[in-house]
Amino acid sequence: MNTAQFTPAGTLTAEDLGRIHLIGVGGVGMSGLARLFLTRGLPVSGSELREWPSLAGLRALGGTIHMSHEASNLDGVDTVVYSSAIPQDHLEMVEARRRGLRVLHRSEALAAAMTGRRTVAVAGTHGKTTTTSMVTMVLQQAGTDPSFVIGGEISEVGSGAHHGTGEYFVVEADESDRSFLIYRPYVSIITNIEADHLNTYGDLATLEATFADFARLTDPEGFIITCADDPGGRRLAATLRAEGRRVYTYGESADADLRLSEMASSARGVRYLAEIDGRSLGEIRLPVPGRHMGLNSASAVLAAYLLGLPIEAAEAALGVFPGVRRRFERKGVADSVVVYDEYAYHPTSMTLALQTLREVAGAGRLVVVFQPYRLYRTRDLQAEIAAALGIADELVLLEVFGPGELRQPGEGSAALIEVVPLPAERKVFVDSWEAAPVEVARRARPGDVVVTMGAPPISLMGDQLLDALLARSAEASGATAMGSAVGPDAAAG
Repeated sequence: MNTAQFTPAGTLTAEDLGRIHLIGVGGVGMSGLARLFLTRGLPVSGSELREWPSLAGLRALGGTIHMSHEASNLDGVDTVVYSSAIPQDHLEMVEARRRGLRVLHRSEALAAAMTGRRTVAVAGTHGKTTTTSMVTMVLQQAGTDPSFVIGGEISEVGSGAHHGTGEYFVVEADESDRSFLIYRPYVSIITNIEADHLNTYGDLATLEATFADFARLTDPEGFIITCADDPGGRRLAATLRAEGRRVYTYGESADADLRLSEMASSARGVRYLAEIDGRSLGEIRLPVPGRHMGLNSASAVLAAYLLGLPIEAAEAALGVFPGVRRRFERKGVADSVVVYDEYAYHPTSMTLALQTLREVAGAGRLVVVFQPYRLYRTRDLQAEIAAALGIADELVLLEVFGPGELRQPGEGSAALIEVVPLPAERKVFVDSWEAAPVEVARRARPGDVVVTMGAPPISLMGDQLLDALLARSAEASGATAMGSAVGPDAAAG
């Protein structure tokens, strides 16, 4: 993807786009952008092939949703927006160019919406969505009414995007296709940098160099935030400080600008003490568990402090942070088994999530239903992914989700399952979606925690697992009742 061909932030405004049509409007990123434009009062249409959960909300806001891809969908449209998942030979893309319409990548359209605002852009290999959500809630609590577009939905808020009246615009900046180089942030937050998306970058050095390029786009009047505990973040901070840029760090490291101490995580949440420039900011508490959640929240605390917002606003917002959908999301309980959903698919985030879920499971076991995301990642990081999955007590593994990828011999989940360090009887590769709930119902015991984890489609399985566990419970109850009916007391009657 050559971002040099794209229109950077500040060149267009959202109002310049006229009537906007989004191809593949149902996905999280595109539906969030559509919601932003609709709440801004702009005319929006979109096309889809399946009924995504987000579409009802877009219709309620006045969006026109076409449940097919047709040339006629572009009638009356001024600007067509596409994502990196849409091929250039897509019917509507071809028609848009034939008609001479403005055609923008999602990042370009989002950049147009940022024009005139102070953008807080959150990037990093892990924690982008959660951190963007935390920063948004802190700014809201401080009364700034920010606009925001997040890659997931804040639980209980039910929206990943909003057009606010304030000066700030909070955005999740995606590095996967280099599109974050289009943005011109006032504040850049980089949570961490690890090897990922090497199909785009080739190696870690190129990825780190691109993150540095992103940080250099930060307004000189603004600042850059990164994590002192992350090796990639430390290297980035050193590079940028040597160039005279304003960089601030957070973490448990002794030299972090915002230093965290006495951090503790349990099933009830995470807490730590925060200090900056020798000044205590007091105790920060979150109702969601995980030390990584504590680190993510620290970047929001530091951003609020540097923007001159009340620390009390950060404490209050984080104290009620509900989490993000698909990030440690509790789906329900059935037959005394708790089911969660978690987006993690990179081995580092998988390890952090599974360690946290093990805390939650307590005396129970951890049953993981995992769908790897992308063949290249599963191949290149196979050993690391397998080690993360080894944290589970039981593993149900689905085939890799890799739309558009060609599977080579020896690639995929059949190869991955062989190297997961679990006994053969505690791991299974299922070659169909329908087989996974059956395996979970067979393996999970009362008191266990089950988590669906990985590629986007797996988020749809939670309800099916709950149904399978309920059916198991009903079947067991029926068998017990039948046994009672033919027991000694019944015979005596």
